[in-house]
Amino acid sequence: MKVLVAMSGGVDSSVVAGLLKEAGHEVVGATLQLYDHGAAVAKKGACCAGQDIHDARSVADALDIPHYVLDREARFRSAVIEDFADSYARGETPIPCIRCNQTVKFHDLVELARDLGCEALATGHYARRVEGANGPELHRAADPARDQSYFLALTTPDQLGFARFPLGDMPDKAAVRAVADRLGLKVAQKPDSQDICFVPSGHYAETVAKLRPATAEPGEIVDAEGQVLGTHRGIGRYTVGQGRGIGIGGGERLYVAAVDAPRRRIVVAPRAALPKDEVVAGEVNWLIPPPAGPIAVQVKLRGREAPRAATVAWDAEGGVMRVRLAEPNVAAPGQACVVYDGDRVLAGGFLRAA
Repeated sequence: MKVLVAMSGGVDSSVVAGLLKEAGHEVVGATLQLYDHGAAVAKKGACCAGQDIHDARSVADALDIPHYVLDREARFRSAVIEDFADSYARGETPIPCIRCNQTVKFHDLVELARDLGCEALATGHYARRVEGANGPELHRAADPARDQSYFLALTTPDQLGFARFPLGDMPDKAAVRAVADRLGLKVAQKPDSQDICFVPSGHYAETVAKLRPATAEPGEIVDAEGQVLGTHRGIGRYTVGQGRGIGIGGGERLYVAAVDAPRRRIVVAPRAALPKDEVVAGEVNWLIPPPAGPIAVQVKLRGREAPRAATVAWDAEGGVMRVRLAEPNVAAPGQACVVYDGDRVLAGGFLRAA
């Protein structure tokens, strides 16, 4: 096949390009320039900018494949960075990697692949695409520690049909680096990307404050009854479930239970008060036909947890997915709610505030 490989400059996507070339496919590499080079050059391990674009091109040269760099800085800013700031301004905790996959990466790269006459788009994500009885399915990776299916749950059925994830069956990251060594790729031991790619300093609250100054304005910290307990340093610094750096001390340890953006308040409560047994998700992407009634599934409410038993029901009129959790869990608005049936991803959406 003729395959477009999304090359971030890291070891994962470089190995994908190398394996496909080795298997005899016609491989074309493409890298998205997503934000300012100046900010990236000083930050190693941030994908899609600066040194990483150079590394992707070097790997493409070593593999003797064509390589394109697409300037998507303006689109990335509007679809991902501005959305990230808006989400914090609403009192949510955004997950920009999903927005990036949903908007810029899969949309633009699938479009480029088709324009170039490619038959597939391959990425370095750790997930599996399985041919099911009714078409392609998205499944968890063989290595649960590296699985990225949570971050791909907003990939549409059409995009999934065009996508390939060659690393999905790899047993672990060490095996991927071993392949890179065998292929002679200079990025074989390159560290993984860390932090949010467009926040080189790692201080996301400062980035949000520059874009939405109101998120840095002080306000009240209150308990569930509205009693004022202290003053916070801006809602952009807080997320539901947070127990450190709140700014109040003494007595029972308190956690962020809600961010009341309109009133610029942080609501705190004891840890036991935070878990909920029902949550709601919007912007739902179904990878199966939406069920007519409640179905027993497993769900993840954050990327680094194992799927937990739940029942989901599709509210077609309200355009939301209603989730009843078998065991109460902490749910941060803005994070993703991903629905599984075993290893298979059925749907994904974004958690809404109660």
